[in-house]
Amino acid sequence: MTVILHNALPDALQVPHSLPGVAPCAPEDWLRVDEVYAAQMAYRMALIARQPDAVLWMAPEALPAAQEVLEEALGLLPALGFKRQGDDVICPDGRVVALNWDDPLYTLGFLVQQDICLLEKRGAEHVLTGAVLCFPANWRLADKVGRPLGAIHEPVDEYDDNLARRVQRLFNGVRAGRPLWRFNRLSYVDADLHQPFRKATGKVERFTRSERQCILRLPKTDAVVFTIHTYVVTKAG
Repeated sequence: MTVILHNALPDALQVPHSLPGVAPCAPEDWLRVDEVYAAQMAYRMALIARQPDAVLWMAPEALPAAQEVLEEALGLLPALGFKRQGDDVICPDGRVVALNWDDPLYTLGFLVQQDICLLEKRGAEHVLTGAVLCFPANWRLADKVGRPLGAIHEPVDEYDDNLARRVQRLFNGVRAGRPLWRFNRLSYVDADLHQPFRKATGKVERFTRSERQCILRLPKTDAVVFTIHTYVVTKAG
């Protein structure tokens, strides 16, 4: 088990919430760097090195969208403590990451804490066409690749047909330059960030796990990006 704990949840993630519970997000606020950046990035790099097929996937036709989300991210990184030197990026923890435009999701996996999913419209629904997903919570990337929104959320009890339609309308309606955000908050026995299957249940749930999720539209390819910033804290008391 790899334990990486935040000092506390951000205030906005501690209030009551409901599904889908979305709110406007500042255009530059879909990426964040926090106090566990170095630790989370070390874990991300280890996961990508050990099991790339489990945490990284992209359909060939998704390359333009993946390149665009990397381009959009690079525009935000200097304000977050990164420095660009030609085709290299110096990260807040001192690492140097070479930009690879032929494998942009791999590059993002080494740059940012957020997991990043690409969804593109195929017929009436958005389909998962690429992702770097190092910190899943009870779902496996291999089970979701190439599938539409409704199928991606099949295991979630609260995700009924009515909510599925609402989420699809949300993805249809999000506008470039006007991202949205939401969050969840769950109790866990195990603090490990990488839990494609929940590791333990029925015991004392000592940890709170919360995901800050942002939804944004890319202006050129029209793809929708779903980002996940994961926080884990020890429960008070």
